[in-house]
Amino acid sequence: MVQRQQREMPVVRRPELALPPLSPFGERELGPEGDHDGVAFEDLDLSGQSGVGTMFLDCGLYRCRLDEAALERARFLDSRLDSVSGVGTDLAGAQLRDVELRDARLGGTKFQRAAFDRVLIRGGKLEFLNLRQAELTDVSFEGCVLVEPDFSGARLRRVSFDGCVLRRSDLTGAELQDVDLRGAVELDIASGSDRLSGAVISSVQLTELAPVLAAQLGLRVQG
Repeated sequence: MVQRQQREMPVVRRPELALPPLSPFGERELGPEGDHDGVAFEDLDLSGQSGVGTMFLDCGLYRCRLDEAALERARFLDSRLDSVSGVGTDLAGAQLRDVELRDARLGGTKFQRAAFDRVLIRGGKLEFLNLRQAELTDVSFEGCVLVEPDFSGARLRRVSFDGCVLRRSDLTGAELQDVDLRGAVELDIASGSDRLSGAVISSVQLTELAPVLAAQLGLRVQG
C-alpha cells in the first residue's frame, strides 16, 4: 500500500520588529485620528480615552492601562505592546502588522473585524477575547492563557498556539488554514468543532477531543 505523504505545516512568519530610539508621549490624551511615529507610551492610564483611527508607527506601549479605551480602526505598525492591561478595550476593525503583544492582561477586548499580520502574542492572560470576523495571518500565540476566545466567523491562516491554554473556545463559522494546535497544553472547544478542518492536532489531543467530535457527528459511544 502506498501511503499518502503528509504535507508539512508552513512556518508562521514572525514580526520583523526593530524599534528606533523612542520619544516620550508628551500630550495629555490620545485624541482621535492621531498620528504617532516613534513614540513611547510608558506607565500611562489611557482608560476611557478615544484614539479612534489613530496610527501607531514604530511605537512602544509599556505598562499602560486601557480600560474602556476607544481604539476602533487604530493601526499598530512595527510596534510593541508590553504589559498593557484593561477591560473592555475597543479595537474593532484595528490593524496590527509586525506587532509584538507581550504579557498583556486584557478582559473583554473587542477585536472583531480586526486584521492581524505577522503578530506575536506572548505570555499574559486574555479573557473573553472577541475576534469575530477577524483576519489572522501569520500569528503566533506563545505561552498565553485564552479564556473563552471567540473566533466566530474569523479566518485563521498560518496561526500557531505554542504552550497555550485555550478554554471554551468558539470556532463557529471560522475558516482555518494551516492552524497548528499541537503545542496547546489545554485545548477546550465549546462550539464549532466542525470547523477544525484546516488545523493540525496531536494524537493525544484527538483522544481528548473525541467526546466533542462524537457529539458533533451524532455518535453514541457505548461499552
